[in-house]
Amino acid sequence: MELGDHEQPVVMREENKRRRRRMKPHCTSSSFSSMELISIEFILPTSNKHTKAPEILLLEIAGNCTVEQMKAQIWMRAIEMSQTTDFYHAFTPDQFILQYQKKGQWYEIYDKHQLLQTLDCILYWKVLQKKVGKIYVVQKQKPSEEVQEFQQQLNDLIGYDVTDVSNVHDDELEFTRRRLVTPRMIEVACRDPKLYAMHPWTTSKPLPEYLFKKITNNNIFIIIHRGTTSQKIKVSIDETPDMILHSFFTKMAKKKSLMDIPEDHSELDFVLRICGRDEYITGETPIKDFHWIRQCLKNGEEIHLVLDNPPDPKEDEVQKEEWPLVDDCTGVTGYHEQLTIDGKDHERVFTISLWDCNRKFRVKIIGIDIPVLPRNTDLTVFVEANIQHGQQLLSQRRTSSKPFTEEVLWNIWLEFDIKIKDLPKGALLNLQIYCGKAQGPSAKTNLQSHESSNSDAKCKTQLLYYVNLLLIDHRFLLRTGEYVLHMWKIPGKGEEQGSINADKLTSATNPDKENSMAISIVLDKYCHPVALPKHRISSEPQGDRTRAEMPNQLRKQLEEIIATDPLNPLSPEDKELLWHFRYESVKHPKAYPKLLSSVKWGQQEIVAKTYQLLAKKEVWDQSTLDVGLTMQLLDCNFSDENVRAMAVQKLESLEDDDVLHYLLQLVQ
Repeated sequence: MELGDHEQPVVMREENKRRRRRMKPHCTSSSFSSMELISIEFILPTSNKHTKAPEILLLEIAGNCTVEQMKAQIWMRAIEMSQTTDFYHAFTPDQFILQYQKKGQWYEIYDKHQLLQTLDCILYWKVLQKKVGKIYVVQKQKPSEEVQEFQQQLNDLIGYDVTDVSNVHDDELEFTRRRLVTPRMIEVACRDPKLYAMHPWTTSKPLPEYLFKKITNNNIFIIIHRGTTSQKIKVSIDETPDMILHSFFTKMAKKKSLMDIPEDHSELDFVLRICGRDEYITGETPIKDFHWIRQCLKNGEEIHLVLDNPPDPKEDEVQKEEWPLVDDCTGVTGYHEQLTIDGKDHERVFTISLWDCNRKFRVKIIGIDIPVLPRNTDLTVFVEANIQHGQQLLSQRRTSSKPFTEEVLWNIWLEFDIKIKDLPKGALLNLQIYCGKAQGPSAKTNLQSHESSNSDAKCKTQLLYYVNLLLIDHRFLLRTGEYVLHMWKIPGKGEEQGSINADKLTSATNPDKENSMAISIVLDKYCHPVALPKHRISSEPQGDRTRAEMPNQLRKQLEEIIATDPLNPLSPEDKELLWHFRYESVKHPKAYPKLLSSVKWGQQEIVAKTYQLLAKKEVWDQSTLDVGLTMQLLDCNFSDENVRAMAVQKLESLEDDDVLHYLLQLVQ
């Protein structure tokens, strides 16, 4: 469907304007109020029977309304007022997408759970001082055969169908792919096609002394091949490939036919390529800084290059995206003031702030199902449920032990000693299946309480299966409802163990459904989505005073803690000291991993103070890059995305050849 501006639109307006004006609060110029009504014209997919112009629906939507609820309002109003009501009865809102125009580009409002007032289009209209925005309602198109074929190739490579909703908890994969379209398009538009096609592999590091000793008078010999002939020339290591080509063509000006070079061709029509490799020596970089040249010097080998035609940049052109760009603010959540239910009429509540949920978090363990029982049937089994952030245990509960059969049912709620409002982003619900030898009737105990958790430790138990569920998803929404999770098996004796501690933190479920243990759980449901708010960074006046009052003895003790080996675990007292004097610790870049591992991520107030602290990380930003130190913030101990983003930003200064040294660790 082609989108565009049409003349003589048919506008359907709501009648009760007086009531709307009364409910509309005063809006400051800096931001939208959570209760503000936003005027939007929706260009419908249907046309007026008489004028043939598209129907337009003018609505005023509450700023704290979600995209999904906005679509439902559009549909209900269209059914009431459109001349083609049969069309809207035949389809559902999910079969349509919402698009808007910004600077000549089409954007899709993709995230159905996002608040209207956090959308980029709303902020854009506000900057343009538009009183009424315009959104197009467009029917979804089926993916083309080419896209389906490409997706099938991806599925074959990965090993299972990533588009099958039963294989994944949600649409996080597609969500991420859609969000990457915009930066990818910007990157493609800004890159040099010629440089991208050849991409020379160079380094900025000075030539090592031992290689200098292998070079005579700052000159080296290279052999340039063209067809069946070749020419050996002497060049300076400080010359660039362009300079070498220029001097070569000057030397061969009257001998072009010997090298099979057309008379009307110059050095601008050729590039130097490494013999037998799809790697080019090109650009304005001195030849001594090319990796291949250094490799040949190191091994004492001759340098053989081919005089070749440059590759066609058109071969690297990116095909047009099948998807429209997504709203630049996709996935952005609101502040607590925008999400809170306090002071709002229940009819105007569309999303609940996680920080308003004061009850304790709980999970209902329905049961487990296993295709093949272990050989020893004289076993009992229980479920251990942990709430973790990285490797920090926030809370733990267990079920009672039951005989290990093909299907074990508990149907019991486990309540944790952590409130819902304190659940941090990155928190995992870790479910583990333990088995042990069956005990006599007198030894059976209920392991749900705190005191009984140690009673099972006295019995010899073995961890068999595990699985994790992120409690707050990629949209910053609390998980709700029923889940059937296929679990991972703990490697047995003789099997490859791998990095089991890191592997146990994966939030992926086992794709081998037929042969894996399955656990069924239920999380509390709510009448509205529960969203984790964004943190506001505010000043903390106590910081300077706390720093000034630090005694010299404690300062020395703090310095000793910072200097300890990263492999030595910190004691609770060490962590307490680091956190208490956090404004002193933040002055030392080496203290960051230890300081951030001392944060109690299961307390919302402390997490807020941590973000305030990270806003004052000038010392970290200005410090010399220590890769080993920065990589510590990317290991399995740190799940907070702000902490990890801080480490990634620091690593962005690494050269490509330096990244290769740490590629294995980064992939892990």
